[in-house]
Amino acid sequence: MGSNIESSKMVQNGPERVHSDKDPMLTYPYYVQRLRHETHDTFTIELRPARAVEMTPFSPGQFNMLYVFGLGEIPISISGDPGNQERLIHTTRAVGAVTKAMMKLKRGNMIGVRGPFGTKWPVKEAMGRDILIVAGGIGLPPLRPALYHILSHRKDYGKVSLLYGTRTPEDILYIKELEKWRARLDLEVFITVDRAKGDWRGNVGVVTTLIPKAPFDPDNALAMVVGPEVMMRFSALELQKRGLTADRIYISMERNMKCGVGLCGHCQLGGVFVCKDGPVFRFDQMKDVFTKREL
Repeated sequence: MGSNIESSKMVQNGPERVHSDKDPMLTYPYYVQRLRHETHDTFTIELRPARAVEMTPFSPGQFNMLYVFGLGEIPISISGDPGNQERLIHTTRAVGAVTKAMMKLKRGNMIGVRGPFGTKWPVKEAMGRDILIVAGGIGLPPLRPALYHILSHRKDYGKVSLLYGTRTPEDILYIKELEKWRARLDLEVFITVDRAKGDWRGNVGVVTTLIPKAPFDPDNALAMVVGPEVMMRFSALELQKRGLTADRIYISMERNMKCGVGLCGHCQLGGVFVCKDGPVFRFDQMKDVFTKREL
């Protein structure tokens, strides 16, 4: 287990970590304020503290551990507005026992929360640059806080583009919000689906087909990418074809986490622990991992 030393070397000069004085193993009770179904299997849950506790501010890219009593806990990236720290918002897909039970919760039900944990999206480092946000499927929620921050400080950034791909039109998240974003004159929004259904008249194809359409200066741009590993790998390759260097492409490896504090070892990839050293990484730090099938 000498990987802690390797880990510290690997993430040197990588995404900034956010430190907290709270006990990382202490779970706090939160009430369900609202639960909204985004698609047939994806939902957004809004939480508020059950008692007067000082909430640790979260940064775009961080995650919480959410605990459903009697079933267990899972790591889920925060998908709310970092400008509104009075509530916690998470969007996730119901794929296991915990998330399926979570999707059935009602207003007033209680849930356990610990966090926030992890590295954050480089929104400060990106100031003055063109921004590309590339999301595949459920990869949009972890990127939404970064987009909220950028739009709230729009004058600090150059051209901003959101590239979003899903399997079908029925899988598109945040439809009303996407419509508002599309109406903005200072944000380019491109959406595509793998398979067109019904009256869909938009782009058809994987999200990487949108990258050539995005307006940005490769010498002064930064990309944030989230999706399945294969999607992130090919997105990074396509971005590099357009001249964006690997050290200005950031990805999130949140899908590999389990305990949130590096104890279980489930998230170890080579020399890093995703929950301790990530989940946000520069692509040049993780590109070797993407080429090893056993990892």
